[in-house]
Amino acid sequence: MRRAALAASLLLIAAAPAPALAQPPAPEPEAAALVDRIVAVVDEDPILLSEVEEVIGLGLAARRPGESDAELRERVIDGLIEQRLRFHEVDRSGFLRVPVAEIEARMAELVGAFGDPEAFRRRLAELGMTEPEVRQLVARQLAVLTYVEERLGARVFVGLEDIRARYQETVVPEARARGESPPPLDEVREAIRAVLQQERLNQEIARWTDELRREADVLIFQDPPDPLPPVVDTIP
Repeated sequence: MRRAALAASLLLIAAAPAPALAQPPAPEPEAAALVDRIVAVVDEDPILLSEVEEVIGLGLAARRPGESDAELRERVIDGLIEQRLRFHEVDRSGFLRVPVAEIEARMAELVGAFGDPEAFRRRLAELGMTEPEVRQLVARQLAVLTYVEERLGARVFVGLEDIRARYQETVVPEARARGESPPPLDEVREAIRAVLQQERLNQEIARWTDELRREADVLIFQDPPDPLPPVVDTIP
């Protein structure tokens, strides 16, 4: 959509006729309005400011207590860089098949967060996005999740000793602090296993992402003193 707008702008510039000699001189054109700019580049793949605004506007990155606007933007940019690194790796692997039902289920979750479909569409319009664009983003995110589960999940193992250790170190003290008797280990074993598996999978994802980042060419533009060249211009 943004490339189409840029192409249309260039066509308009090329097609604009020169003023006739008999006409008064044209007024000085106003400077082109900066509509979007590059905030980071990952292996020659640009991340735009509008993408940062879309993540925040759709509520995909909640503000942390005491977090300033600048800190939130910085965190979102870093998250988009990591996301782009993972996208590139999944693209290279050819691992892109995601069941339509999973995409629709995730879309339903997003729409539900806004209360009703109309509110969701209004928010997309405010952000300059379309539902197909969001659906494509969701599909890529789910492709990464599937890749992670199949490629990295195999490295995660949680044994009974790990479960017992977490039970003694966390579950028992927390129950006693509440003045309660700890639940039997058998009752909470699978819940503890799930928590440990998720923690270890997150650690594997962090290591994988760090490896991708070390091998990638990443540039970040943080509020430069002079405006960066606009990605999209508007014609005065």
